[in-house]
Amino acid sequence: MPHEDGYSFIRRIRARAPGEGGAVPAAALTAYASPSDRMKVLGAGFNIHIAKPVQPTELAVVVASLAGRHT
Repeated sequence: MPHEDGYSFIRRIRARAPGEGGAVPAAALTAYASPSDRMKVLGAGFNIHIAKPVQPTELAVVVASLAGRHT
């Protein structure tokens, strides 16, 4: 995103009312994998932190889980 990072983006989303998308599930897929990076991601409002590299099947399970579906 050329003018915004994921942290500010998710904060703007979470500031919305649930009916306006504020409760939409969100995963952060990132190369930053330290415990402090994970805490920063979760503190910003993401539901889950996924460190790269990620296996496609793992990513599919995470997306399904966030969508309320089970694989």
